[in-house]
Amino acid sequence: MSKATARHILVETIEACEDLKSAIESGKDFGALAAEFSACPSGKQGGDLGSFGPGQMVPEFDQVVFSAELNTVQGPVKTQFGYHLIEVTSRE
Repeated sequence: MSKATARHILVETIEACEDLKSAIESGKDFGALAAEFSACPSGKQGGDLGSFGPGQMVPEFDQVVFSAELNTVQGPVKTQFGYHLIEVTSRE
């Protein structure tokens, strides 16, 4: 069974998500932005979600985490919770 580690930023609007992605692409720190803006409790840890397997997250999230290039910010990804920026940090 595969496992992945990822971090994310969760916000309510696609506009906020796109603004944060632009900030990250301009050199802002993903973890610092997660701590400041993420609506998920994981924001306090820089958005770190730890290690998890397929099916432990909602399908839209899983699809990105188990297919995206490592260490590249993906998103906006819409789920029932809002809009996410996702960075897959490892996969095994």
